[in-house]
Order: sequence, then structure tokens, then C-alpha cells
Amino acid sequence: MEEYKKPYCALFRAVTKAIAEIEQCNYGTAKMLLVQGQQTAEELFVQQDEEIKK
Repeated sequence: MEEYKKPYCALFRAVTKAIAEIEQCNYGTAKMLLVQGQQTAEELFVQQDEEIKK
């Protein structure tokens, strides 16, 4: 059940930063932050899955 924490936190941080950028009308930066957050969360899930399978 703990496997969601790191990816969730990474995604939450990205969303929080993206919201701040949207409030400043920096939509391109917000999109970049969201994409990076999604990629980081996915990478963390894959890493954790690989560690579990070892």
C-alpha cells in the first residue's frame, strides 16, 4: 500500500507548482510542469514495480 506515496507526492508537487504558474498566466510553464510531474510519477511507479519483482 505504500507504493503510491512517492509518485503521489511528486505529482502533487508538480500540480501545486503548475497552479501557481496558471495564476500568473504562464500556461506553457504550467503544462511543462504537469508533463514532467506525470513522467516522474510514472518513473517512480516503474522503479517500485521493478524493486518489488526482485
